[in-house]
Amino acid sequence: MALAVSSSSALSASISSSLNASSDLKGPQFGSFRPLDRPHVPSTAVNFSRRRCAVTPVNAEPKRSDSIVPLAAATMVASEVVERVEVEEEDYEQLAKDLENTSPLQIMDKALEKFGDDIAIAFSGAEDVALIEYAHLTGRPFRVFSLDTGRLNPETYQFFDTVEKHYGIHIEYMFPDAVEVQGLVRNKGLFSFYEDGHQECCRVRKVRPLRRALKGLRAWITGQRKDQSPGTRAEIPVVQVDPSFEGVDGGVGSLVKWNPVANVEGRDIWNFLRTMNVPVNSLHSKGYISIGCEPCTRAVLPGQHEREGRWWWEDAKAKECGLHKGNIKQEEVLNGNGNGAVHANGTATFADIFNSESLVTLSRTGIENLARLENRREPWLVVLYAPWCQFCQAMEGSYVELAEKLAGSGVKVGKFQADGEQKEFAQRELQLGSFPTILFFPKHSSRPIKYPSEKRDVDSLMAFVNALR
Repeated sequence: MALAVSSSSALSASISSSLNASSDLKGPQFGSFRPLDRPHVPSTAVNFSRRRCAVTPVNAEPKRSDSIVPLAAATMVASEVVERVEVEEEDYEQLAKDLENTSPLQIMDKALEKFGDDIAIAFSGAEDVALIEYAHLTGRPFRVFSLDTGRLNPETYQFFDTVEKHYGIHIEYMFPDAVEVQGLVRNKGLFSFYEDGHQECCRVRKVRPLRRALKGLRAWITGQRKDQSPGTRAEIPVVQVDPSFEGVDGGVGSLVKWNPVANVEGRDIWNFLRTMNVPVNSLHSKGYISIGCEPCTRAVLPGQHEREGRWWWEDAKAKECGLHKGNIKQEEVLNGNGNGAVHANGTATFADIFNSESLVTLSRTGIENLARLENRREPWLVVLYAPWCQFCQAMEGSYVELAEKLAGSGVKVGKFQADGEQKEFAQRELQLGSFPTILFFPKHSSRPIKYPSEKRDVDSLMAFVNALR
């Protein structure tokens, strides 16, 4: 195993006194992401052991023999065999608990102190610039890398340049393999993701370049927040053993993942950026919140969740590109098409939403009867929803407020849970495309009218109702 900077001061002292390694020797570079320089002196190889982390990650991929890049470290040698030194294992579950109520600045400082040049910030070109500001405020040296997919917005490229100049840093860019991109585009075209999903393109342009970058590190820092995606990120800790990727030493448990802003809400991130006068991507002023590749990102509308601006043509499932796929546990796939946890009998564990005395909960029989009626006593507005859907959760407040405003007006407001066993029926009979779908059942017509807009604020929904009743 190659030797590198460790959190153990005793290890560092022992290595320094035994090897007297030169500080100006350099390690190999792979692509544009350089691994930590390793000391190198000639002669007999050092036997060095490192105990694995106590945490066993879920969904970790087995160690591959056909690694994408060569081992990201040089073999260490010395004039004599050095006494074997054992690194104390770190309990990252306990560390996460200890840091749970600390500030992002404290968490960032701890991460940089512990891993030094073996850790880097993953920067997407969005509001995660807050991570760079926190790192800057610690006064410690830090590294930043970014994935250039070749499909980013011009504003994002301009923002990268602004950030580099503002902080006096050089972002370490990772690029997709040209042969892989060429094969994908030649075989399936430039926009195949609109037809068969985004995962294949993301795998080529993002996941594999990220894997190469992380193979030169022992830890990385992300801007994940619990409120970004309630279905997949609600339980992320501030630090964890990475459940999906490997670090420089290879194998399960060889990479640590830090999430300093996991417990911070989006509005507080923005208050921090404004207070510290941090430069931001100009796309934010145009309604973009979550920013990715240009063809797969758009501005969000009132009442929409921030992740709804990503891959909007797909069903409202776990909207992850693969960089944080460890957030999606195997048992958290509802009917193969969502992100809700299920019991053995298929019952979702998520609490119901749209709860109000002004709302009528419709059963399968109830919605079938409502759809069959040609002459109703009053018109109905019904939302087809799934409790686990973050976009349904995002519009809960506005829909409940609308129901309360319409109480006693002659318009009934209802809800029908259309996931699980009811989904096929809803798709066939109720025009369900993705969650949420809103239908208006007129008083004198059997055919419901589907709400065509993605604006889900109270005023927009009220205008829809008033135009039809």
